[in-house]
Amino acid sequence: MVKPIYLVMGAIPVIIALLISIPLITKNEIPISAANSIDKIEIEYTKHQLKKISYGVTERTGSQKTEILLIKNNGDTKYSLTDKGYLQPDIRSKLDEKTLNKIKALIKETGFIAIPSESFTILENVTDYQKSNVKITLNGRTNQIHWPEQNATSGFIPPIITMVESELDEIILKISE
Repeated sequence: MVKPIYLVMGAIPVIIALLISIPLITKNEIPISAANSIDKIEIEYTKHQLKKISYGVTERTGSQKTEILLIKNNGDTKYSLTDKGYLQPDIRSKLDEKTLNKIKALIKETGFIAIPSESFTILENVTDYQKSNVKITLNGRTNQIHWPEQNATSGFIPPIITMVESELDEIILKISE
């Protein structure tokens, strides 16, 4: 039979491991500490609201609305909007350091820069949909990804892409208010 002292001594490392791992597992944010001050990042994010227009035998896809967000390494941003063919005045802004580090950390920690550029086919019966594009240059490495909204394709869009998209959409919302 095992002595109780051995059970207590064996339980101590298990308890310590649980105390360390539970906060790490339940935390749903990427640590901002992943972003270094020496990291150089540039982001170009484009959203198109597209519509298929049929001319009998032929059809054409045209953009109803286009939004472009440029983020420079120092936090300078430029937001451009073209709505129904009319270019609106650009909005220039500057991201605070916390937001810039958050997006840097998200891109670095998730391996976004290493995601292969896939081609998502659009379903035939979809006429109105949103198509997005993000081009990220991180420390000299560039990756560009194009994707439609999930209900316009039969392909699976990785969650990391939608996470980056929602962060960039949030920045657009703050800038355009």
